[in-house]
Amino acid sequence: MKQRSIAKITRNHWHNGFLGAGHKAMAVLDGTSFKESDPFILFMDDSLDLPGGKPVGGPHPHAGFETLTLVLEGNGKDWETGSFELMTAGNGIIHTEEITSKQQLRILQVWLVLPPEERWTRPQLQRILLEDVPKIKTADYEIRVYSGSSNGLTSPLKNHTPFTLVDFRLNRRAEIRQEIPAHYNGLVYMLKGSILVGDKTIKAEEAGWLSPSGEAGEMLFRALEDDTRFVLYAGRPHNVPVIHHGPFVADSMEDIARLYREFRGGTFPHLNELATERKVNYRLVDGLHIGFNF
Repeated sequence: MKQRSIAKITRNHWHNGFLGAGHKAMAVLDGTSFKESDPFILFMDDSLDLPGGKPVGGPHPHAGFETLTLVLEGNGKDWETGSFELMTAGNGIIHTEEITSKQQLRILQVWLVLPPEERWTRPQLQRILLEDVPKIKTADYEIRVYSGSSNGLTSPLKNHTPFTLVDFRLNRRAEIRQEIPAHYNGLVYMLKGSILVGDKTIKAEEAGWLSPSGEAGEMLFRALEDDTRFVLYAGRPHNVPVIHHGPFVADSMEDIARLYREFRGGTFPHLNELATERKVNYRLVDGLHIGFNF
């Protein structure tokens, strides 16, 4: 099988987040064109150590894409460590993330562009908790498969845009192979430690970008330190230009203007108002993943 390599390594820097004191963020895609990152248009690493008190955050709209929210460190309440949420904004949704209490969180949030033919699909929400995530754990490594497939495991989540999201934890000298579907774009984002891919070393807080390929292949990851952790995001590109403005992704500025009118006119439903059949929790029951509406 053809080997996929790392084409380049990028590193961005922490900056003050929009939630104020105690919020730092890293915009992982800054400096990378959408042509290179397609279908991913935004990737934020958010670290929060909030003192509590005055509310921060609040209701806000989304449309034209999906949000992928992976909780690296949760609070055991609203944000469960290791949980994952896939929200399809589609033709418009209002989402509330308001925080008033003391919080210590770390979250990766990625925006995944919807295919043009499904840009205005009905909103939907899918969730899976850590205990229900397909995983392999040995003395040398752990693999958690949130979307797509890895090493014989397949996530139950349904995708509009096919994408792979896998969380890897390796000890020093451990090796893991990962198949990459043909044409997928993507990146390896290092959380801790360092890995070797081909002749490239990727260190903590760096992103290693997959080399272009027209055929399926695989990558070999070799850990250079104990307690190494990284995530792989790889997806099928749409190869169609998009307009990204504020909380919306669209095909034209006319679409952007329409979305703002609809939002201001109160036509977007709130996430909490979605019909039960549009919200799915995946649970592992007797070895099988079953979707439960909530």
